Amino acid sequence: MPFGIRSVVGVLFMGGGILGFLPILGFWMFPLGIAFVALDIPWTRHHIEAWMVKLKAKAAD
Repeated sequence: MPFGIRSVVGVLFMGGGILGFLPILGFWMFPLGIAFVALDIPWTRHHIEAWMVKLKAKAAD
């Protein structure tokens, strides 16, 4: 996803997470929105990618 679109989608997910008490929307949306926004910040992107490598290695075991 392009830089700006991923951030906008992340903010929308965080907004939906705040309204998680409503049907269809859920509190699961807030952390996912934070992850989308974090992918656009260079110093957090590196940490997320390293975490994903660890998760893949753990899943392969």
